[in-house]
Amino acid sequence: MNALQDKPAFLNVSASATGRRWVGPSVEEDRLSEAMAQETGLPGSLCRTLVRRGVAAADAPAFLAPTLRDLLPDPHGLKDMEKAATRFLRAVEGNQRIAIFADYDVDGGASAALLITWLRDLGVSVTLYIPDRIDEGYGPNDAAMSALAAEHDLIICVDCGTLSHGPIAAAKGADVIVLDHHLGGETLPPALAIVNPNRQDETGDLGHLCAASVVFLMLVEANRQLRSADKTGPDLMALLDLVALATVADVAPLTGVNRAFVRQGLTVMARRERIGLTALADVAGLDQAPTSYHLGFLLGPRVNAGGRIGKADLGGRLLATADRHEAEALASKLDQLNTERREVEAQVRDAALEQATARGLDGPLVWAAGEGWHPGVVGIVAARLKEATNRPSIVIGFEGDIGKGSGRSVAGVDLGAAIQRLAADELLLKGGGHKMAAGLTVTRDQLEPAMERLGDLLAKQGADAIGPADLRLDGILMPSAASVELVHQIEDAGPFGAGAPAPRFAFPDVLIHFAKQVGANHLKISFGDGINARIDAICFGAMDGPVGPMLLGHNGARFHLAGRLDINTWQGRQSVQLRLEDAAPAY
Repeated sequence: MNALQDKPAFLNVSASATGRRWVGPSVEEDRLSEAMAQETGLPGSLCRTLVRRGVAAADAPAFLAPTLRDLLPDPHGLKDMEKAATRFLRAVEGNQRIAIFADYDVDGGASAALLITWLRDLGVSVTLYIPDRIDEGYGPNDAAMSALAAEHDLIICVDCGTLSHGPIAAAKGADVIVLDHHLGGETLPPALAIVNPNRQDETGDLGHLCAASVVFLMLVEANRQLRSADKTGPDLMALLDLVALATVADVAPLTGVNRAFVRQGLTVMARRERIGLTALADVAGLDQAPTSYHLGFLLGPRVNAGGRIGKADLGGRLLATADRHEAEALASKLDQLNTERREVEAQVRDAALEQATARGLDGPLVWAAGEGWHPGVVGIVAARLKEATNRPSIVIGFEGDIGKGSGRSVAGVDLGAAIQRLAADELLLKGGGHKMAAGLTVTRDQLEPAMERLGDLLAKQGADAIGPADLRLDGILMPSAASVELVHQIEDAGPFGAGAPAPRFAFPDVLIHFAKQVGANHLKISFGDGINARIDAICFGAMDGPVGPMLLGHNGARFHLAGRLDINTWQGRQSVQLRLEDAAPAY
């Protein structure tokens, strides 16, 4: 039993509505929080958040104001960086023909848009190629690379290419640069330069970077080389909105330099200078300064929608365009595709959950496969299975004999390495990824042996011993203390996201004043202390689980509620809102 399990359950909630045990701050965390508040004068709730992040009182000021000046790594710390930037500039200055081969997700599209925007500032136009998810699959392929090489001098692969030995060899007559972050194999393909913090011969110190961050670092090096030649490069700070979007949407951990990328990128985005993102924010109804939450749940899914169920290059084109009319048309199309994606996702999710439940949810791997399941949503559905079961999850869609799948993992279990092992053992047609996410292609005959072997590999990492995830709480709040000012104070410890979850508070022994289902499966409530303080709350997807029915049929009972504070803006007025995650009866 670990230290958390030894502690009494917070508010005596050992099995909440979602089956989780609530765990509050330790005595030591409370002591350190109080000491930090006395030493720094910072609010107590903010100090509790900082202590949970492992921040010492002396380091608090720097942590609360992350800057690239302090945190940006030296690009030369990555292998092949200088070679890549030098070849890139030679192509620019020699007026050579440049093609960009990008992945079809947000990270790939943002990486491409970074290069296109930087080059456009210097009057250079390029070819953008994004493969079709269904017809071509992930990453470079022989036919596309051969065709691009016949018409271009330099091909830059972004967010892909590290494992593409054959396709890069097929690019005869052109130099290839790979700017990627996916896990590398034992050997590298025959590219001129491969810049990837997750190459096996790298230290791994920058393994948390997404591909867009790697591209940004190459542009930093390119600008440095231009300065050494008494030339001026484009404004890099204006590109940080793209880096921030990619970092959050690709679920890169918000630690180290990623915090600075996102914090400063959000500031750039709030200026609404990138017409593609501005058009997308407008169709998404974003009428306030963006936060990391908006990047991950409002903008990111819409950029991704083209690659999932539409035309693969729509998102990349939107992020890179300089034409307002094109931006508005692309944003509208992506918004429509995102609505369609939700419908397709719901159908596959229900079928996958039913199949996985019948197979069993207590093993080291939860998986499902089905005929005709759209390959554009299998990754999202895998994430839903992972969240529901706290197990590594794989979802595969078959068309004929070939299945294309995607997986999501839990903390402490390296799914990408296990998938790569299966590919090396020829139990898959191909596969790869990183610790938390992976993709694979498999035949029907390979399916059962591959999943059995994958379960064995994940069991060796302890995946079969993981219980229901504890719900970690940062403390208790009363409704009267939950103010807009408090939320702003807590946000100073952000940005929040992967690897840096927003603080989660419990509201003990509250009354439900109002409860209503909204949309297909969400729940909106108003709750209070029974005296005069009330707060609105929204619980997304509540009606698909136990929380919604419990609170909708409250019958005047009192509850403990847990979630994260947010600010709701309506007609220019701000109010506190709880993003409700869990509930338990207050016996």
